[in-house]
Amino acid sequence: MGEVVLACEGLKKRYGGLWVLKGIDFEIEKGQTKVIIGPSGSGKSTFLRLMGLLEPPTEGKIYFEGKDVYGSGLDLNMIRAKIGFVFQEPSLFRHLTALGNVKLGPKVVLKMKDDEAERKALEALKTVRLEEWSHHYPAQLSGGQQQRVGIARALAMDPDIILFDEPTASLDIELTWEVIDVMKDLARRGVTMLVVTHELGFAKEVADEILFMDDGRIIESGPPEELLKNPKTPRAREFLRRLIGGV
Repeated sequence: MGEVVLACEGLKKRYGGLWVLKGIDFEIEKGQTKVIIGPSGSGKSTFLRLMGLLEPPTEGKIYFEGKDVYGSGLDLNMIRAKIGFVFQEPSLFRHLTALGNVKLGPKVVLKMKDDEAERKALEALKTVRLEEWSHHYPAQLSGGQQQRVGIARALAMDPDIILFDEPTASLDIELTWEVIDVMKDLARRGVTMLVVTHELGFAKEVADEILFMDDGRIIESGPPEELLKNPKTPRAREFLRRLIGGV
């Protein structure tokens, strides 16, 4: 067993009278890539937001590196700084260059000096293959390039894990693959990643485990070759049949 970076027990979330998450147990170890799939409205994004500490659960516990996040008097902002998050839309600051966007977090949150933050930012931009575009503004970048700046922004913080919430959902197929290629490279480098996506090719190639969510629960999980080829639950079979056909 490896070092568990992020985990939860009995995780539930309610908005008004609606239970969006209905009891989830989960853990991810250092260096693993886990992929969450499932239909719209199944609770995937809510689960990711809770695991990223963007909002608290209604019930249950979240553990970061073995410590109860909400029950141990921990500094939540310090933990959040160790959890990278890449959203569907990168939401870059339009008045800052790619470099300016990426070095902002290290300067403001990690209190790095400007030259140190710039070095970290350039290193991150090189990792996502955008070093030559570092002085371009968001309006001068394609959607795929903007999303890669978003990934670089997360990397520059030296996170212990990065959460991805459908990072290619708003991109066309060509731009999708340039983002997916960068994510594959991160997986090969051993970056710990929890990814919500419908890109089954990515999941099949790099995921250590795929989790299928429906109705606020993880109802099936397993290695890609097992879950994608021979799903055990009728709901997972139906979902995959509609998504890729022939399953």
